[in-house]
Amino acid sequence: MAKNLTNASARRKRIATDVIVHVFLAVMCFIWLIPLFWVAAHSFRATQGQYIRTFLPTDWTLNNYKLLFTDFTHLNFPRMFMNTFVIACCSCLISTFLVLSVAYCTSRLKFKFRKPYMNMAMIITMFPGFMSMVATYFLLKAMGLTEGAKLPLALIICYSAGSGTGFYIMKGYMDTIPKALDEAAYLDGATKFQTFTKITLPMCKPMIVYQLITSFMGPWVDFIFAKVIVRANPQYYTVSIGLWSMLEKELVYHYFTRFCAGAVLISIPIATLYMITQRFYQEAMSGSVKG
Repeated sequence: MAKNLTNASARRKRIATDVIVHVFLAVMCFIWLIPLFWVAAHSFRATQGQYIRTFLPTDWTLNNYKLLFTDFTHLNFPRMFMNTFVIACCSCLISTFLVLSVAYCTSRLKFKFRKPYMNMAMIITMFPGFMSMVATYFLLKAMGLTEGAKLPLALIICYSAGSGTGFYIMKGYMDTIPKALDEAAYLDGATKFQTFTKITLPMCKPMIVYQLITSFMGPWVDFIFAKVIVRANPQYYTVSIGLWSMLEKELVYHYFTRFCAGAVLISIPIATLYMITQRFYQEAMSGSVKG
């Protein structure tokens, strides 16, 4: 009897705790969604200007989305979108290749400066990347990459050149793969490159998806490096610079609702990517924790 009472009491406590936690998470989710809902709602507002008396607009229109793709008086949104997409895709592929290569070398191979390199990479990643933006700009300027059509290449170099230092999560995942598989491949006559491409990479698919997402997200949302390198070259603007320009004092009244529309549009590819790869993303995170 006493045991049943104890079990019932523990069950009630567990249910009460679950209810409190879920209510708290629901409230936090609601608070977090309010700004997103507000921006999405005002992207359909017909009244110009950044301020109105009501929380939600009273006049609705699709004209803001239409103007983004038809009115190029000050900003060319389709060109900015395409610039960002190309830069993000190229940086994503290069960064993923570098991270996979470095992670494989540090996880599977033994060489003289392995530990010093790993320590150095850990120290470097402790500092935010924007601390080096001035030095990066002058290095790119010395190479003649800060003018004209070379600006997208300069941004790709910025986003992907130092990605090899962010290999720790990928290395942790590779460490969980039994090395006996590599040794069996070597006995069958496989080279290190064949072992890397035919054994290690197929087993790292969840982490590759995770790396692709994070490598794509960086260039897609970055503003600091893009603004420093692109400067006043509107034809090479990325979406972050373009949206920021819409909020300048001279343009904000006419462009604020278009800014909201642009913010909604650039969130769609990222949201779609996350929904498609959610299962792989969760597997990747569990694998990285295990490592």
